[in-house]
Amino acid sequence: MSELSERTKANMDVVLEETCRQLPHGGDHDSRRFIAERLIEAAQAGHSTLGELGIVARHALAEIIAKRG
Repeated sequence: MSELSERTKANMDVVLEETCRQLPHGGDHDSRRFIAERLIEAAQAGHSTLGELGIVARHALAEIIAKRG
């Protein structure tokens, strides 16, 4: 596993925070972890832009909402 760049880490942080704002109280630990894990997987696969990570995070958020449905 290669080390992620500081820019990628910063992008992941921004996307995680923006996405979790859509959850009550900023999301619980499990929801935040689920989204973060998806972001890490995407970044390790080479998806590092805000746009790419945003798509991944929104898909993860949709999964969380669907499970709670």
